Amino acid sequence: MTQQALVVGATGIVGGALVTQLQDAGWAVQGLARRPDGLPAGVQAVSADLGDAQATRDALAGLAPSHVFITTWSRQATEAENIRVNAAMVRHLLDALRPAGSVRHVALVTGLKHYLGPFEAYGQGVLPQTPFRETQPRLDVENFYYAQEDEVFAAAARDGFHWSVHRPHTVIGAAVGNAMNMGTTLAVYASLCKATGRPFRFPGSAAQWSGLTDMTDARQLARHLLWTVRTPAAADQAFNVVNGDVFRWRWMWERIAGWFDLEAEEFTGEMAPLVQQMADDGPVWARLAAEHALVEADIARLISPWHTDADLGRPLEVVTDMSRSRRLGFDGYQASDDAFFDLFHTLRAQRFIP
Repeated sequence: MTQQALVVGATGIVGGALVTQLQDAGWAVQGLARRPDGLPAGVQAVSADLGDAQATRDALAGLAPSHVFITTWSRQATEAENIRVNAAMVRHLLDALRPAGSVRHVALVTGLKHYLGPFEAYGQGVLPQTPFRETQPRLDVENFYYAQEDEVFAAAARDGFHWSVHRPHTVIGAAVGNAMNMGTTLAVYASLCKATGRPFRFPGSAAQWSGLTDMTDARQLARHLLWTVRTPAAADQAFNVVNGDVFRWRWMWERIAGWFDLEAEEFTGEMAPLVQQMADDGPVWARLAAEHALVEADIARLISPWHTDADLGRPLEVVTDMSRSRRLGFDGYQASDDAFFDLFHTLRAQRFIP
């Protein structure tokens, strides 16, 4: 029997990679987004605003997915609003699917803010020691990831499906218009530095420059999501998921500079946030886009400097343990520098960067 997947957030970095992975594995795929444009051939597009309960019921009427993958969220001005809006989105989705009685597994993608805290208190206060492990308790702060989890747990207990929670580190992958998009942000920044002769300056903290860290390729996360729903022993558990290597940004920054034929500026220990460095780059990028016939002239559709600054400005090293997945047999691996290079090749081939 063909398994039917509903990918929520199908046009995003994670959702797009997952759609490809599922199609390659022979699944029937439905892709849900507010504007489900540009989905691959064979994917059933579903347009829905999950913030509207009735509109969500109307959009999902007649659908009967066996597996649901939630890979989206909506950024709000405060954490209280993040909790209210994002919990409601998950609740509306699962309520709308209940009448069909078809769902066997719901996979929720969150992230390491589970351990580091929400944006309003990011990397502050008493944090768990690294490497982060799934057995560590929730922080004593409000966090929309916890609210999303609780909606899934409650629906699973009521409706009888299995669940999994997936916690990637910063995700490397290709998508446009995303709120958290370090890879494309750095590609645009490097392209601007090369075109204008500005220094390619590391924007973050000394702790990130010198400390160990890891990342998650969207393709690695997609493989992990598919592995989880195929592995009975993985049901009803939370999992960290990263590439499997570790690095220091002092090494990675040189690697990224080299790909763009740039010299990395010597790090002085002083932070130089991209929000400030790129504040006036909209017109510069528009001219560069016209000069090179790029497909996206609106820099705001490509970059998320606030998010990149949050990650690269953390005052502690971040290393993630994947022992839970490894013990159950997941052996996926992706070199993080190759993940960046693959993304840069894709962005250049698709004419998003010169």
